[in-house]
Amino acid sequence: MKASAEWLGDTQYKGRSESNHTLLFDTDAAHTQGPSPMEAVLTALCACTSVDVVGILAKKRQPLGSLLVSAEAEQASEAPRVFTRIHVTYTVGAPQHGVMPSRKAVEDAVALSKEKYCSVSIMLQEAVEITSSIAYLDPPEDELADEASADEGGGGD
Repeated sequence: MKASAEWLGDTQYKGRSESNHTLLFDTDAAHTQGPSPMEAVLTALCACTSVDVVGILAKKRQPLGSLLVSAEAEQASEAPRVFTRIHVTYTVGAPQHGVMPSRKAVEDAVALSKEKYCSVSIMLQEAVEITSSIAYLDPPEDELADEASADEGGGGD
């Protein structure tokens, strides 16, 4: 894999990937023209793990309406301003028919991405602690089934 970055003047740089895609980086404090290189690394982590989770759930034939992967990172206060901690949140939504993927399937997909498939995550884990959590926009299907069976169990008034 190859990449390059060309200084455009002031605080702007044009990154170019081997596949000829460009990304404008802006290193001034406001980042008005593009992300900083560290923001791009964090965004790459989110994109990489998203690809894995969506693919794994599709292979398991699990319904998925939406997936938003977001990350918050802490950085060292002085140069080099490396990440010192990253927390990744996976927000899962149901497709239009309302059936959520099972909680276990989502947890397994996240674990497989983190431990086996996401190159960005695996590379970053060598240098920084990465934690994760999963949020659901609607209750997972297995929770609804558990609630229904608990309701049927009686208990009465």
